[in-house]
Amino acid sequence: MGKVPFEQVVATHGPTVWRVCRAVLGAGDADDAWSDTFLAALTAYPQLPANANVEAWLVTIAHRKAIDVVRVAARRAVPVAQPPEHLVDGVATNSELLEALATLPDKQKQSIAYHYLADLPYAEVAAILGGSADAARRAAADGIATLRRTYRATKDES
Repeated sequence: MGKVPFEQVVATHGPTVWRVCRAVLGAGDADDAWSDTFLAALTAYPQLPANANVEAWLVTIAHRKAIDVVRVAARRAVPVAQPPEHLVDGVATNSELLEALATLPDKQKQSIAYHYLADLPYAEVAAILGGSADAARRAAADGIATLRRTYRATKDES
């Protein structure tokens, strides 16, 4: 069985890659990282083995593009205006939850994004982030625990 056309890959996995980029980078840089991910993937797709896990491959590329965006952002001025909220799968994003997610350490934020948003097993999350599956699981669990405390605290205050 041959590979599916790249357009179908984008249609199938585009929303997952966008959710991961949004969770890791925030609204301001997610669109650029998403585009960069698929531009890089388009170039490499012909060499990808037919039996490869395309979603994990795309999340790995998105992870690397997100790191590039973070590095570039560290060297430029931070914009002050808040960009408008985007829709994720037709549902408005919860800005308080996204703000709480943004406060997490990178490993926790990325572990949550790759496991819960991209639905990757912890072994593949570990392959992307480096380390073991147990470490990825622990980072995600710690991040979720922090989110529960933080998000509930902000909900109780309002």
